Amino acid sequence: MNNSSLDIVLTGDKLSLKFKGELTLYNLTKHKKRTDSLDLSKVRSVVIDLLELTFLDSAASIFINNLQNRLSLNSALHIELLCNDTEVLDMLELVRAQKLNCGEILERRKRGFVKKLGENTYKNYLSFLSFMSFMGELFANKLYYLLSYKNIRYKEIAFEINESAVKAFGIVALTSFLIGLVVAYQSAYQLKLYGANIFIVDMLGISILRELSPLITAIVIAGRSGSAFTAQIGAMKITQELDAMQTMGFDPYKFLVIPKIAALMITLPILIFVSDIMAIIGGMVVANLDLGITVDMFLDRFSNVVGVKHFVVGIVKGPFFAFLIASIAIYRGLLVRDDTQSIGFNTTKSVVESIFAVIICDAVFSIAFTNLGI
Repeated sequence: MNNSSLDIVLTGDKLSLKFKGELTLYNLTKHKKRTDSLDLSKVRSVVIDLLELTFLDSAASIFINNLQNRLSLNSALHIELLCNDTEVLDMLELVRAQKLNCGEILERRKRGFVKKLGENTYKNYLSFLSFMSFMGELFANKLYYLLSYKNIRYKEIAFEINESAVKAFGIVALTSFLIGLVVAYQSAYQLKLYGANIFIVDMLGISILRELSPLITAIVIAGRSGSAFTAQIGAMKITQELDAMQTMGFDPYKFLVIPKIAALMITLPILIFVSDIMAIIGGMVVANLDLGITVDMFLDRFSNVVGVKHFVVGIVKGPFFAFLIASIAIYRGLLVRDDTQSIGFNTTKSVVESIFAVIICDAVFSIAFTNLGI
């Protein structure tokens, strides 16, 4: 325990502040209270006596300097510092020099709207350049894959197909079935008002095959497999597995990135096909129970009014959606920094950006196919 004391002696108009022992951060409070409550109205001279001080730390040095400065504000006072210990004097001088170098801290001003807009625009520009750099390297490695069948890593692609698609069959099928139920139920209520029960087949067939199934499947995969891609690659980056791969001569793009993208592009059309079937079955159940349309009537009407082109349009969207989801997820994984909070942040950004990109791509497809009469 540090032993420290402060003797305050007033002799006529001369005040003596005698510090003894070790003056540190842990015993400053009691001394500060005493010095702050000093009555200096009858004092003309103040002596800060450090002759019997054996040690002081940086906090105590700041305290002594601040005490000197506060007393110096009274021009009528004569301040004198007594000390013959070179270590104590050096510490006091060091603190005084550092305080002079720091200067006055300017008050932080709020950024204006124009400055914020400029900074955000520049950040988005840098992010765009970074993503374009990633896409360039990705296409270069894809081209390397296509040059020879020997470059294709079938084992890794098969593993990713199982992880990202086969294990997702259940959730995709259940989600699509429920979507078919909900859409059919809401439509049935309106169609019954006009006696147009049979037209539920037309509406379900076209809307589900062309739009709902591809979109719902892509959103489910973005939340399930896309987030897994980001978290996996982000964790590998934190544990320096990616650096270890590069050190051993393995290209992470060829061993990690390309197989994931290829697997998702192969399997998403299959998942969309499963989604089509389950959503139509859900709609068929509601049509039978609520509108009295039998399974035979439903399938007969479905084959007559719903063309194959609607099914093909939905399937064609699959590889494009898969490429966007996998590319954004992997890119976000590569942006992870050396902390776990970064994994959560980039995983969230991955899912949000993937869903947004899928919706934009779907809108482009819808406009293009409509103008082409497909």
